Amino acid sequence: MVRIALALAGLALVACSPNGTAAQESASVTTPAAQTSGVSEAGLRLIDVTIVSGDTRHSFTTELAASQEEQAKGMMFRTQMGDDEGMLFPSYTPQFRSFWMKNTPLPLDIIFIGPNKRITNIEAGVPYSLDSVTSRGMSIAVFEIRGGLSEELGIGPGDLVEFELPDEASL
Repeated sequence: MVRIALALAGLALVACSPNGTAAQESASVTTPAAQTSGVSEAGLRLIDVTIVSGDTRHSFTTELAASQEEQAKGMMFRTQMGDDEGMLFPSYTPQFRSFWMKNTPLPLDIIFIGPNKRITNIEAGVPYSLDSVTSRGMSIAVFEIRGGLSEELGIGPGDLVEFELPDEASL
């Protein structure tokens, strides 16, 4: 009985883990959402986010910080993020947004998304900074990716951000 319980517990843990090894995760290999477990290592739901920049589409497997608790924690204490990964903080109603980098060791690009799903501004998230970076207008979401990646990919204000929130995602 004990062996069966341990085996079932082990299967449950494997089912909640992201696919691939740590070496595969650190390599910048795009993993389609259909091939992921649907839940990140941190327990957040995974969704697809695509930024359309001219004729180029940049796709990211994205952790959804849907609840107030998830948004308060954000990327705190994280030490790595792949080039095809991100975190989305939906607002649910348009509002001015403000972010800081308390307890966040990774440099991040903080991308503010307006009500028309276009990028209003991108701010540099400096590791551990308590200074706030703010949206330049009303925002329906904030998207975080590895620091400097926006510039490397040519992503900028005016670019379209495509994503769909699951029905059960709410604050």
